[in-house]
Amino acid sequence: MSKKTQNWAVPLIAVLLGLLAGAIIMLIFGYDPYWAYNDLFYTAFGSIKNVGEILRAMGPLILIGLGFAVASKAGFFNIGLPGQALSGWVMSTWFALSFPDLPKPISIICTVLIGLIAGGIIGAIPGILRAYLGTSEVIVTIMMNYIVLYVTKAIILDGISKDVMRTTTASIKVSDSASYQTQFLSSITDNSRFNLGFIFALLAVFLVWFLLKKTRTGYEITAVGLNPNAAEYAGVSSKRIIIWSMIISGALAGLGGTVEGLGTFENVYVQTSSLQIGWDGMAVALLASNNPIAIPFAALLFGVLSVGKSGMIDVPSEVIDVVSALIIFFVGSNYIIRRYIKPRKKVKTQGGK
Repeated sequence: MSKKTQNWAVPLIAVLLGLLAGAIIMLIFGYDPYWAYNDLFYTAFGSIKNVGEILRAMGPLILIGLGFAVASKAGFFNIGLPGQALSGWVMSTWFALSFPDLPKPISIICTVLIGLIAGGIIGAIPGILRAYLGTSEVIVTIMMNYIVLYVTKAIILDGISKDVMRTTTASIKVSDSASYQTQFLSSITDNSRFNLGFIFALLAVFLVWFLLKKTRTGYEITAVGLNPNAAEYAGVSSKRIIIWSMIISGALAGLGGTVEGLGTFENVYVQTSSLQIGWDGMAVALLASNNPIAIPFAALLFGVLSVGKSGMIDVPSEVIDVVSALIIFFVGSNYIIRRYIKPRKKVKTQGGK
């Protein structure tokens, strides 16, 4: 098996092993895995509306997954994605509620920029601390999740005008001009919540791929991720790349939160814990091996699982959450899989050629 084939075969085998392990768990607890998976996939693809919901779910997952991939390419484990996404959601929705009468194109441009900036600022903080003080980005980003969670709670409870609050903990919906949902996208998917976020995500896939593969900055990010000392010797400023990679990572996650807020829920409300889409986006990137082109396909799987699990009859939806976790477990243990599907070695011809 060639190295290229191995790169896509390992995640695929991890998915199959995850589904198989999930089936075994269902059998242990007395559920029929065949009909459970049949109901799951039939629900996911059984109607145009549900297909639209899958595409809707993919948007934020792709954006957040791309954010994690950029940080990983630079050698950092950004666990602050939930907080970065939440900051983008709250700040962009706050703006949309404050200026409901802006024309739709202007409102969308402004909220996209606000989401990018909010997430970028939250991502920059651990980047700066890592670059200049050598602190662990894992610890700082975990703590930032809690800081953002409680700061945004205070903003929603005390910062946003009471005139736009439906209850003490949730706002009214934003105006049609601020929503990422459109009549056209809704009509072609039987009134699903499919929205512009999916289009933004596909555009981001191309931009991140181009950044990492075709630009000097992308080369420097990869070089620092592989060996920061060698990169410094070659003239690359590791401090600058550390900060910029975390800013880009946070900005993409912030946009993912904006898409979730203005595309799916169309309002803002107090969160009781870190955003689940932040963790799911991280899982998407891990499944895709941080490859920008593969991230949409990994997001598709998670979208199918999240939409389809509602149709599983008599089977707790938490079982699918276990399946998702098992898939990531097998991806994380990919060295076991790689041991049994080793790349094909090149055969030397006579004379060593």
